[in-house]
Amino acid sequence: MVHLKKPEEIELIKESAQILGKAHGEVAKIIKPGVKTSELDRVAEEYIFDHGGKPSFKGFNGFPYTLCISMNENVVHGFPSDYELREGDIVSVDCGVLLNGYHSDSAYTYPIGEVASETMDLLKTTQECLYLGIEQAVYGNRIGDIGFTVQKHAEDRGFTVVRELVGHGLGKSLHESPEVPNYGKRGKGPKLKEGLVIAIEPMINLGVKNIVQESDGWTIRTVDRKPSAHFEHTVAILKDKTEILTTHKYIEEVFKY
Repeated sequence: MVHLKKPEEIELIKESAQILGKAHGEVAKIIKPGVKTSELDRVAEEYIFDHGGKPSFKGFNGFPYTLCISMNENVVHGFPSDYELREGDIVSVDCGVLLNGYHSDSAYTYPIGEVASETMDLLKTTQECLYLGIEQAVYGNRIGDIGFTVQKHAEDRGFTVVRELVGHGLGKSLHESPEVPNYGKRGKGPKLKEGLVIAIEPMINLGVKNIVQESDGWTIRTVDRKPSAHFEHTVAILKDKTEILTTHKYIEEVFKY
């Protein structure tokens, strides 16, 4: 069942998203070679709790951390660890915040130092996919319009789209209907109605689209172990506009490609 949000509910999600955006910004300040990924998790968790929120992911279906940290060939749901970031790595940092009963969710993939040119192309293309998808997330369009646009942009540039993992509605629950695939057909799928809040999150691979789950029961990686990138925003569909509720502003103030 799709839960359409009232304006006051969207404002509450936006408040949650501000804490989330600033927590991402705290991570961005310290992300560099030599930093343990567990330290990124600690910094984000501390910021969220200190500002009255709760980490959406921690405890969700038993997930043990605040951040999903997915390195290189890992697509999503990776664990923070004692691994120290190295020059040439890419790392997806995915986070959610629960505040006043409402969730927000966003992700950003960082290049660590100098990375391979084809990997940088993957990151830039995936970020472009996110914003092109958001351009299609307008009142009266359909879910398939988002997925079609993301898929076309990625594949036109020689990359592949993960099929098994999708964006989603969110609000009082972290994952709500509808699912938001990163592939699809124009004019197909549920109609985008006023008050719909969804997370759009392209997951794009350098190699084949196929994925596998690691033995930890969470981490998803590419079958061919080639890099994967992931960017995400939470957006609200209104009659006259689509509003991006989450923000990467605090990341981009301190971290530049």
